Amino acid sequence: MKKPFLQKQDPEIYQALLGEEKREKEGLEMIASENYVSEAVHEALGSVFTNKYSEGYPGKRYYGGQTYTDIIESLAIERAKKIFGAEHANVQPLSGAPANIAAYAALLEPGDCILGMDLSHGGHLTHGHPATVMTKVYRFVSYKTEPDGSIDYEKLLKIAKKEKPKLILAGFSSYTRTLDYAKFAAIAKTVGARSMMDMAHIAGLVAAKVVPNPVPYFDVVTLTTHKSLRGPRGGMILCKKEFAKAIDKAIFPGLQGGPHMNNIAAKAVAFGEALHPDFKKYGKQILKNAKTLEKSFVKHGGKILFGGTENHMLVLNAVETYGISGRTAEERLDAIGITVNKNVIPDDPRGPMDPSGIRVGVPALTTRGMKEAEVKQIALWMHQAMSTDDSKFHEALHKEVVRLCKKFPVPKQFI
Repeated sequence: MKKPFLQKQDPEIYQALLGEEKREKEGLEMIASENYVSEAVHEALGSVFTNKYSEGYPGKRYYGGQTYTDIIESLAIERAKKIFGAEHANVQPLSGAPANIAAYAALLEPGDCILGMDLSHGGHLTHGHPATVMTKVYRFVSYKTEPDGSIDYEKLLKIAKKEKPKLILAGFSSYTRTLDYAKFAAIAKTVGARSMMDMAHIAGLVAAKVVPNPVPYFDVVTLTTHKSLRGPRGGMILCKKEFAKAIDKAIFPGLQGGPHMNNIAAKAVAFGEALHPDFKKYGKQILKNAKTLEKSFVKHGGKILFGGTENHMLVLNAVETYGISGRTAEERLDAIGITVNKNVIPDDPRGPMDPSGIRVGVPALTTRGMKEAEVKQIALWMHQAMSTDDSKFHEALHKEVVRLCKKFPVPKQFI
């Protein structure tokens, strides 16, 4: 990484960048919401577009000098619509949470009821956790998963009939099974509610056409452009044409000012990569790697939540499997160069900062070219690391992890 101006002007920041670069190269990134971007995305993200204010939308800006910003945003929109078969796309949301909040603002009035998934059962903070500001604006009601990890749609319908939500929200941050989009849409129609899907985690799998596409079923679909989609950190909203004006107004001027045009340029580049035939191969391998990881953990006695995985991640009950908390599991894995995140399990008796489980994902491993054989080995190392607090043993495993990482360098380009 050559950044001569930064190195000279701000050596402290430069050294932190070097440290992070080394960490990412020599460690296994297994946080389900993280991935690597191509150098082309990096170049767009660090481009001159970071200098430009572009309040408004292509052809309807409030400032002058928009010739090239209109080009990149129009390209990002058209590519997004092509990837997901969407009628309308807004590429300006700064991330997933702002996208969700904007969707609520577009579809609802303050005090309206939203029916979403409980956080401990796989939902997201913005789906109704009481710590969020949105719970002061809207009334949230939660649904949960069954003991086998499934969703009982009859129960969901009963809750909807009782609570009369104005919006039924599907989607998750740590749920690992496939949702029945048609049933969500049907329940929303039955109770006269709008329907929304948060596909932040599986957007890349949808783009690769290896899991079902929720866009045809829902009024509004939100997503993040990083995670499995392998773009810059950002958000996006897809919707049917009838909601386009409301969505656009909710983003600007409703909740955001000038969009980050360097980020939108990077999104456009990533969308171009997602349209390449190789992206489908990448998506298929993610599913293979995730299922291999699940089977390997089960072989080692791991307690997997939600009945297994049908996407890119899984949740492991660390307390039941290893007699340690999710926080301790995260720390032991960090010691050997494997990064995961501690995670709550359904109705977790422990607190969120020291919960019972960990969430593990494979998109970043797959981006590096790792396949089933490597995943099996990684699962064994993880099992061994979580089974002991022996620091010397952890040091030995760390060396093995670094050796593997050197065989699979982080790629600079994907197409």
